[in-house]
Amino acid sequence: MRLISDDAEIQYEVMGDGPPVLLLHPFPANHRLCAPVADMLASRYRVILPDLRGHGDSTPGRGPATMEKHAADLLRLCDAERVGRGVFIGVSIGGYALFEFWRRHRVRVAGLVFCNTKAAPDSDQARADRLQSADEVEQHGPAAFLDSMAGKLVGVTTRTNRPDLQAAARKLMAKMTVAGIAAVQRGMAARPDSLPTLATIDVPALVIAGEEDITPLADLQAIQQGIRGSQLIVIPKAGHYAIFERADEAGRAVRKFLDTLPPW
Repeated sequence: MRLISDDAEIQYEVMGDGPPVLLLHPFPANHRLCAPVADMLASRYRVILPDLRGHGDSTPGRGPATMEKHAADLLRLCDAERVGRGVFIGVSIGGYALFEFWRRHRVRVAGLVFCNTKAAPDSDQARADRLQSADEVEQHGPAAFLDSMAGKLVGVTTRTNRPDLQAAARKLMAKMTVAGIAAVQRGMAARPDSLPTLATIDVPALVIAGEEDITPLADLQAIQQGIRGSQLIVIPKAGHYAIFERADEAGRAVRKFLDTLPPW
């Protein structure tokens, strides 16, 4: 399905029927990375899976793909799909976007799941690295960058025991364009500090970490500790793409969380 959001075209898929759940994938992949978990949810929920701007089949628009732009895209998607209130699941950059969406449109949020993400902004060095990678991709193309991402975003156990999953993740990344990578990297580099936002979140929340994630467990613990009443689950033998690497475990955790929520 297709949605025009300001200067970008957003592609998305809808699975199942029931209370709405919006599932936001990580960088530099697309919504297909989340399909195994979506399959587990779609027997009871209407799962809406967008390609975030600059990812997959969605265009990047003009300039950096900022969190404000992602939040605006998400609001337009909710309006187009007549989602008054939904539960939102964000993986990595999907989580960054959800912090911004919460700040601007919290009335639309019935619950939140943050997977393999962080509330803190980039350090000066991380920001510089992102901006440098955007420049290098524009100069030399995306292949080397995406090879590097595939080599570190899946966990060491997956790389060792399931090279097919690493290869599948790399294949999904191949849909990223030079313009998309550059816009998304520059947008993430500019994202604000969301640590102060945590104390404002007053809806049910689940935090999911990967045992082998490049994002330190402390960052996920900070989210859980900052959101009153939230819970943290660590997926063993999984990296940054835990929702893909260990889809059964991640899917069961999300399904259990959703099934315990009051109607929305």
